[in-house]
Amino acid sequence: MGFTIGGSRGIRDIRSARPGSRRRGRAAERAVTAVAEYTGLWGWAVMPGAGTPPAAPSGTPSGGCSCGDGGAKCPAPGVHPLPFAAEIPAGATLDEVGEAWSGVAGAAVLLPVGRSFDVLDVAAGAGRRALVRMERMGLPLGPVTATPDGRCQFFVAPGAASALPELLYRMGWDDADLDLHCPGPGEYIAAPPSEFAGLGPVDWLRPPSLDTAAAPPEARLLLGTLAYICHRSAARGCAGDPAL
Repeated sequence: MGFTIGGSRGIRDIRSARPGSRRRGRAAERAVTAVAEYTGLWGWAVMPGAGTPPAAPSGTPSGGCSCGDGGAKCPAPGVHPLPFAAEIPAGATLDEVGEAWSGVAGAAVLLPVGRSFDVLDVAAGAGRRALVRMERMGLPLGPVTATPDGRCQFFVAPGAASALPELLYRMGWDDADLDLHCPGPGEYIAAPPSEFAGLGPVDWLRPPSLDTAAAPPEARLLLGTLAYICHRSAARGCAGDPAL
């Protein structure tokens, strides 16, 4: 499966086809290019999601959701599908993505969990420290995102959500107070270049590659380190402690 920029339209065509300001055109171009990479290069489906309202004139982030149920009323501001939008399937080409995205300009880029990958979701401080430790240990790693609301998400092989309780039990972490979650099938995560809940963009700490996108590591290979770091963070109550 490959990502091809050629065809009847290229990036310049996508840019010129979109109305509005130059800034909006660049944002739309980035979104289309990113979605085409996800579908055509990494083999992931993409769901257009509810975006976030513009910041206030003062520059304060909205913290809400474009669905109209912003704030506490929306259970997942900026991270749920648009009800009228169709999923863009894995394998969609740049031309197909450009055509589909033209009807949902400004949408968040959401990735469905439980198909090509699951994610282990932890607090950002613990996640960043765990990532450094894993790299030093030479553990296999998949893509990792960081969200502006203070979370890190480690991509792992599908099936982690259903296996997580048993894995934690076998490792002796089942009764520990861990800020560690695993969204299940039917849930979504926001992916770059999405703005998350009006707080800022989602970023890659480790971007996907051909190997890691197609075959992320099994959760059991990362879970021990993640659980240990999360437990230490909770015990010390100092998320910024570099000694953890």
